[in-house]
Amino acid sequence: MNEKTSLVVTDASDVSNLIYLVRGQQVMLDKDLARLYGVTTKVFKQQVKRNKVRFPDDFCFVLTEKEAEIVRSQFVTFQKPSKENDRYFNFLPYAFTEQGIAMLSGILRSPKAVEVNIAIMRSFVKMRRFLANNSQLFERVNDLEIKQLDFQKSTDERFSEVFRFISSHAEEEQKLFFEGQIYDAFSFLVSLIQKAEKSILLIDGYVDVATLNILTKKKSGVAVRIITKLRCPLTEDDLATFNRQYPSLSISYSEDYHDRFLILDDSSAYLVGASLKDAGKKCFALSLLRDTALLNKLLAKIG
Repeated sequence: MNEKTSLVVTDASDVSNLIYLVRGQQVMLDKDLARLYGVTTKVFKQQVKRNKVRFPDDFCFVLTEKEAEIVRSQFVTFQKPSKENDRYFNFLPYAFTEQGIAMLSGILRSPKAVEVNIAIMRSFVKMRRFLANNSQLFERVNDLEIKQLDFQKSTDERFSEVFRFISSHAEEEQKLFFEGQIYDAFSFLVSLIQKAEKSILLIDGYVDVATLNILTKKKSGVAVRIITKLRCPLTEDDLATFNRQYPSLSISYSEDYHDRFLILDDSSAYLVGASLKDAGKKCFALSLLRDTALLNKLLAKIG
């Protein structure tokens, strides 16, 4: 090779950290080999491409993106991070097996190139002996890792189920929204509406179409009853339109209620500090009534 850069003389200890295990084979990367032979990666790859017939797939292959990422993580462990190394992994590297590296001596003719090849071959032999002598240990570690991963996966799935159940069934006792949190308030009210399995009772003196928009998020088959004031702006057409798509909704009128209540399945009652249609426009709070006796009194009053 007509390359002015001098070759790097190395020994087995220098090379050991440059050998990676890919596809069950010990390999070295084009960049590391080029550095050992004292040439640029570009020139090194050009020489290999010119002699492609000498490098079948079991001698030299291009890493996949997944393989490159795995090797890159090992690469960072053994070599100092640098912008040059980061740029290198922007392209998929060539990996050379032991046979491919042996073939390099046929295209890189130089006394020092022979020295480098000898050092590399010794490193491969040393690595192969190490793997053979510790194969049982590696198998035990591998089995242990697999069992640990299976246990971790099973445990994670169980915890996820618990968390999903808690998330879907837990009731927040109190919630506070500030002025401007219109979407947050809307989302939270929808989440409450969707908890109802059979019935929703809303006591709110100021309901309108915006209130109905929230109630459309209920589960199918859940009956809705609204108690509001006589001056409610909803029309018979509004109710009919709602019931055609989201049955069933009924409205009754009363002037007996100052506060607003949202009662789900006759078992969970929330005291709501603002009309549903105005939720988030001003600061308001929402609280779960924990006292069952109070809930029963309220239900008895409603009738």
